[in-house]
Amino acid sequence: MFAAENGLKGDPRLQAISQAIRVVPHFPKPGIMFQDITTLLLDHKAFKDTVDIFVDRYRDMGISVVAGVEARGFMFGPSIALAIGAKFVPLRKPRKLPGEVISEAYVLEYGTDCLEMHVGAVQTGERALVIDDLVATGGTLSAAIRLLGTMQA
Repeated sequence: MFAAENGLKGDPRLQAISQAIRVVPHFPKPGIMFQDITTLLLDHKAFKDTVDIFVDRYRDMGISVVAGVEARGFMFGPSIALAIGAKFVPLRKPRKLPGEVISEAYVLEYGTDCLEMHVGAVQTGERALVIDDLVATGGTLSAAIRLLGTMQA
């Protein structure tokens, strides 16, 4: 669905990217088919193609902030930010950023967690793109959007 909606249907890069991602059955628990992107990072062409697809999609959309969710959003976010001329803002787990932070709590299927970012990292009116490695329940993504929204980005 994503490929067709974004003009990527038939794009040969998608097959190479898909083949570069290792699927680990029953990780981290039974019934989960974990998509391990660390193997994608070992394939420089597939890694570049992944970044290029994001860059092609978001280059001319006025994005001024790429916010990467810890930890795998840090793998793709900085490269995308550099290529589209945006700054990179890390969204981290609690007590990982020095200095003053703002935070947003969210519910996981097994408890709660929190994302933090530096105060002043995002200015009112900036347009943000959130990068993470996957969306399971949407809780982390929703928290990232709310956190950026506190700065009216």
